[in-house]
Order: sequence, then structure tokens, then C-alpha cells
Amino acid sequence: MKRILLVNGPNLNLLGRREVEIYGSTSLREIEKEIIAVGGTQSMEVIPFQSNHEGEIIDFIHGEYQSVDGIIINPGALAHYSYALRDCLAATEKPVIEVHLSNLHRREEWRRHSVISEVCQGFICGLGIKGYLAALSYFK
Repeated sequence: MKRILLVNGPNLNLLGRREVEIYGSTSLREIEKEIIAVGGTQSMEVIPFQSNHEGEIIDFIHGEYQSVDGIIINPGALAHYSYALRDCLAATEKPVIEVHLSNLHRREEWRRHSVISEVCQGFICGLGIKGYLAALSYFK
């Protein structure tokens, strides 16, 4: 059975209540539940984690990466400036898929560049929850 980390960054705990017109009405817990269920049907154990703190996310990845086959990450705003998270992901030498619910290229200019994507195998944005499902399918 493959093991996949599902990491969500700052403010994603507010999904379903925050800017519903941009991020949709599905909560993070509902997203996690669906990804875990779909993963289970594909012989994958999905390990969810969310934090509003950059260091906690990095510590979680450091503690788990050796026992997993890949990482799906929605870094939220950390995507645009966190070289520490970028370096953490690169150091794992695991395949990483970056996911964003909204289409970053249709939003503010500062959201259009991700320092994280430089170390990822894939970058998915604008598909809502389907982006997480597409990322999961990479690890089949």
C-alpha cells in the first residue's frame, strides 16, 4: 500500500466559510475525507495534515517523508514566498504535486508565481477539489 501525505497550509482550515466564491463551500475536513476514501479504493493510505504555521508544516514533513511514497501539498500563501518549505520539499526527494483550489493565474499578480512549484513534479490549480483528486491519481 502506498502512503501519501496530504498537506494543507495557512487558512485552509477555513475552507467552506472563507471566500466561498473563490474556494467553494466544501470544508477541509470534507476534502480530506473524500481524498482518504478515494485513496483507500486505490490501495493508498492518505495522511492528512493542516497547519497555519510554516514551521509546523516543515516539521511534519521532516517527521513523515521517509515513510511515504509522495506528497500532495496545498501550501496556500506559503507558495509565494516560503523558500524554507521549498527546500524542505526538495530535501525529501519524494514526488510532490502542488495543488491550489483557485486558478492563481486569474487572481492577483503576486499569486501567479510559486517558489514551491520549482521542486514539484506537477502543479494543479483552478479545479477546486478535483485538483486534489487529480494529484492523487498521479500516485496510482
